[in-house]
Amino acid sequence: MGTTDLHGSALNWDYFKDAEYDDGKHEDIGLAKISTLVQAVRATADHHPLLLDAGDTIQGTPLAYYYAKIDPITQGHVHPMAAAMNRIGYDAAALGNHEFNYGIPLLRAFQDQLKFPLLGANAVDATTGHPAFPPFAIKRVRVGDDEYVKVGILGLTNPGIAIWDKANVEGKLKFPGLVEQASYWVPKIRKMGVDVLVVAAHSGADTSSSYGDALPYPENASTLVAQQVPGIDAILVGHAHQEIVERFVTNDRTGQQVVLTEPIKWGMRLSVIEIDLKRHGNRWRVVGRHSQVLKSNEVNADPAIVSLIQKDHETVRTYVNSVVAQNATAMSAATSRYEDTAAMDFINQVQGETVKAALAGTPQEGLPVLSIAAPFNPAASIPAGDVTIRDVAGMYIYDNTLLGITLTGAQVKEYLEYSARYFKPQTSAGPVAAADVTGAVTPNAPNGTPDYNYDIMGGIDARLTYKIDLGQAVGSRIVDLAYGGSAIDPAQTFVIAINNYRQSGGGNFPNVTTAPVVYNRQLEIRQLLIDWASAKGTIDSSTFSTVDWALYYGSTPLQITS
Repeated sequence: MGTTDLHGSALNWDYFKDAEYDDGKHEDIGLAKISTLVQAVRATADHHPLLLDAGDTIQGTPLAYYYAKIDPITQGHVHPMAAAMNRIGYDAAALGNHEFNYGIPLLRAFQDQLKFPLLGANAVDATTGHPAFPPFAIKRVRVGDDEYVKVGILGLTNPGIAIWDKANVEGKLKFPGLVEQASYWVPKIRKMGVDVLVVAAHSGADTSSSYGDALPYPENASTLVAQQVPGIDAILVGHAHQEIVERFVTNDRTGQQVVLTEPIKWGMRLSVIEIDLKRHGNRWRVVGRHSQVLKSNEVNADPAIVSLIQKDHETVRTYVNSVVAQNATAMSAATSRYEDTAAMDFINQVQGETVKAALAGTPQEGLPVLSIAAPFNPAASIPAGDVTIRDVAGMYIYDNTLLGITLTGAQVKEYLEYSARYFKPQTSAGPVAAADVTGAVTPNAPNGTPDYNYDIMGGIDARLTYKIDLGQAVGSRIVDLAYGGSAIDPAQTFVIAINNYRQSGGGNFPNVTTAPVVYNRQLEIRQLLIDWASAKGTIDSSTFSTVDWALYYGSTPLQITS
């Protein structure tokens, strides 16, 4: 059995809405639901099936944030995710890239709290090259009164950690490719006499990389591992947040099939992998591989897990519901994918102000400051009136930190052109549905460009204005780009407030990884938003929000129906 990308989801709860999780698609989330599914599988099995996870466990919800930053587990509190996973009875888990968001000391504290191994064959010591975490585990599964199947479990994580959490891992850990490390470890595990070998890989199935060629190893490499490394029976896939019920990949060298399965994210699904075996002398031989997924929305939550973490849950609810400011006018991110909104302007304003203030007394003092933000949470909104921590935090659901880099005016235009690839080409000014405009397929995004890889740019001291003409080809869409009312100077130097994911190569935006860094204090953007609102006491969008960009077809504004 397997889960992946739990992202701090212990209960079926949305802390930003302070209500049970409801995505409008009737999905349920959380380990309490997973526990019920696991018990059901165990009850019908004639042996004790193994339970694995493919990573990204301790980041993603206010519950996870609270026990990383407000009451960090390094001070002794048991992480609610550790408590729940221990109670459910996991046998092993792979490291996800988000395990490193809060630094190695907190990750080590989480590792120490687990009653099962946290695996990462391609997380190695930067100096020695030796594994920094257990590469694999071997489990014996009883299948009869005196018979066992010996199962090897190899854990692989994502090479992108070297980029995304560079500040936390540089000089400490390195992350070689999945294929390279699997090629080294799988033969070693096989020589230990395992009958079955399963990989838990925090790496998507469809070969691609959000960071382009910034690293020599692909981000999503599970299919490559199956194709190129002999000796693997099944792969529990993670990272991509996709549902793969059952996918067979043929190994190039042996012709044997490997079954891949991915249970989406957040505990929405439980993957169940079935391995058929037949006696072959003194050993077992695999004769079949199958997988399916079970849905969390079809069962009730396990009351034991709910009870176990109820106190932590209520503590976090109190925290996120505390009032920090008053808001003059409601702001919503619902339409931010395709039109300028006060919600994105709010993020850009806070980021830009922070970087500008930090430039005082530096050689970059006085340079014009721009900021980028992506509409990665369309459900986010800040109501008029009382504003709570959860209202503000909902605007920024990732634990990204803020940096400042310098780009020229020409590079700013190149950046915006790259961002505008997000939009699908149009043949008229509409009307057209939003879904037919956004999320275009690109070589780096074969399933469609995600919202978090569309960046909106705004000015702080003066307006940055531009039009995006979707009647033009990619690379020639940015029209009338101006700063302070004048056409942008290609040679002008700008300071760009940017998040660490983007600056370190996430999304493969041009010029950013090599741009000079002029600000980097490792401050989380979400907390900066909360602190800004708290310090001012009032959020008034009329002081920072203007319509600076819009979608066009030729000279006509694009009409979008929803």
